[in-house]
Amino acid sequence: REVTAMTSLEAARELLREFPVADGHNDLPWALREQVRYDLDARDVATDQSAHLHTDIPRLRAGGVGAQYWSVYVRTDSPDPVAATLEQIDCVGQLLARYPQDLRPALTAADMEAARREGRIASLMGAEGGHSIAGSLGALRGLYGLGVRYLTLTHNDNVDWADSATDEPRAGGLTAFGREVVREMNRLGMLVDLSHVAATTMRDALDTSTAPVVFSHSSARAVCDHPRNVPDDVLERLPANGGIAMVTFVPKFVLQAAVDWTAAADENMRAHGFHHLDTTAEAMKVHRAFEEGHPRPVATVSTVADHLDHMREAAGIDHLGIGGDYDGTAFTPDGLDDVSGYPNLLAELLDRGWSKAD
Repeated sequence: REVTAMTSLEAARELLREFPVADGHNDLPWALREQVRYDLDARDVATDQSAHLHTDIPRLRAGGVGAQYWSVYVRTDSPDPVAATLEQIDCVGQLLARYPQDLRPALTAADMEAARREGRIASLMGAEGGHSIAGSLGALRGLYGLGVRYLTLTHNDNVDWADSATDEPRAGGLTAFGREVVREMNRLGMLVDLSHVAATTMRDALDTSTAPVVFSHSSARAVCDHPRNVPDDVLERLPANGGIAMVTFVPKFVLQAAVDWTAAADENMRAHGFHHLDTTAEAMKVHRAFEEGHPRPVATVSTVADHLDHMREAAGIDHLGIGGDYDGTAFTPDGLDDVSGYPNLLAELLDRGWSKAD
């Protein structure tokens, strides 16, 4: 068994040397904002940052990453989300200027192919949440002009023109202005990202978009019943649309036991008078006590592969991708601990009978 595992892992690494991973979503810019206020000397990602981050250049190389969408995410409650998004874009620009031997700016598929020939990591940007344009098509065009190549229509909260997967429905999907946003993105050449949005919003966007959509970091709802995941009827529409669903690794989105555990932990917090996202010392004491009595379920490489197996059945092999959400989640699956883990996932798929072409 050990020899077989080594063989499939080696085969995965060999495959990645020629066909590197293009990952749909990494929150390194936000982690750099939160941890060090964009002080890149304090988090030199040319060196091992495993004590602080899921992501650095040596581990991107080890993981076979050849292209990365850097998320230029800002919180939905940001007082000035457009300015905060500009700071995130600037952070990506600073990384590109600082590490030109390793990171190459990319705006097009041709740029990504050029990066692969040069042995550099193609660096793209995606804005996570329609709040980043503050209801303005002019701001949308401005982000595109600065190199942003997808917009996730919502984050965890609704925007005025689109419903989120994790908020109370308000628009019933997309409003008339929401459809206008989608059409303008099509006109510009900006990908419509449907991660985080309600299933009604997914369907409205597919009805409206004349270009392929993406799910930059979402898994299969049929495998793990969480609203952040994609229902089968939506996955089944991807071939006609030409779009792609990029599986995410976040344990509470891929492992049903983790979904149930999170719901119980949140309910426990509320029962003790705390908001479930409260991180004050008193709240964390309650949370730690719960975790001691109820150990957190652990996702694995196999958990993620189960989603890809199902998504392949529903959408077809041509409509699958990977969007790990590294540095945007506190927990990761065993074997996918950081950006060096992608070969483990490909090895698991090879063991399951996926061909090298698959």
